[in-house]
Amino acid sequence: MSDFRRSNIEFKVWGRFALFTDPLTKIGGEKCSYHIPTYEALKGVTKSIYWKPTIVWVIDEVRVMKRIRTQTKGTKPLEYGGGNTLAIYTFLSDVEYQVKAHFEWNMHRPELAEDHNEAKHHIVAKRMLERGGRQDIFLGTRDCQGYVEPCKFGSGEGAYDTDDELAYGLMFHGFDYPDETGDNKLHARFWQPTMTNGVIRFTRPEDCKVRKPIREMPMKKFERGQNLLGVEKEEPLSLEDMT
Repeated sequence: MSDFRRSNIEFKVWGRFALFTDPLTKIGGEKCSYHIPTYEALKGVTKSIYWKPTIVWVIDEVRVMKRIRTQTKGTKPLEYGGGNTLAIYTFLSDVEYQVKAHFEWNMHRPELAEDHNEAKHHIVAKRMLERGGRQDIFLGTRDCQGYVEPCKFGSGEGAYDTDDELAYGLMFHGFDYPDETGDNKLHARFWQPTMTNGVIRFTRPEDCKVRKPIREMPMKKFERGQNLLGVEKEEPLSLEDMT
C-alpha cells in the first residue's frame, strides 16, 4: 500500500460486542451480525475520531485480530408506537481490529476549499485518536460501545495470520451520501470481500459494482463561521506538532 503520509491514520478498535448488519434488513425484529466489519461501520468509527465536511475518510484495510465468535441475546428494542417486544440479536463477541484509513478532500464542497490544510487536519485527527476519539465509538450500533487507540497496522499476532483466503458473499459496503457524491440521492453499495491472512482490503466506494437506490436526499449546507469551525481554530498547534 502507498504511504499517505499526512492524511493516514492507523488504529486499534475493540469492544465486548459488535453488530455489523445490512441496514436495509434492520426493519425486522431479529438481527444477525456479519462476521466481519463493514466499510460503513469502520468509516463511522473513524468519523467519531475526527471529521469535518471538508474531508472524506477512506477505509483502506482492516485486520481481524481475534477469533470470530458470536453470542445470541434477547433484547427489547425501542418501539416508537409503544409495546414491549423481545427480539433476538446475534452479536460478535470480544472483537478487536486494526484499521488503516486516510482522508481525502471532499471535492463536492468547493465552498470549503479554504479549509484544505492537510497537515493541520492530520495533526488534529491524530490528537483526537490519542484521546480515544472526539465522539463515542460504536461498533455497528449504539448498543455496542467501542474503544480506539493508535497502533501500527500489522503489528502483533492476529488470529487469522496463516489462514490464507476466506471469501464472503455479497455484503453491504456502505452508503453513497449526497454530501460526498454531489447527487441528491442516497444509494447503498454492495461488494464481495475476501479476507487474506486476516486482512481485508476494501474496494473504494466508487469501484463498487452493485448499488441500490434508497431515496432522495438533499445535501447539507456548511458555511465557515456559521455552522463550520475552520481547522485552524480547532486547537492551538504547538511547535512539536508542526515538526
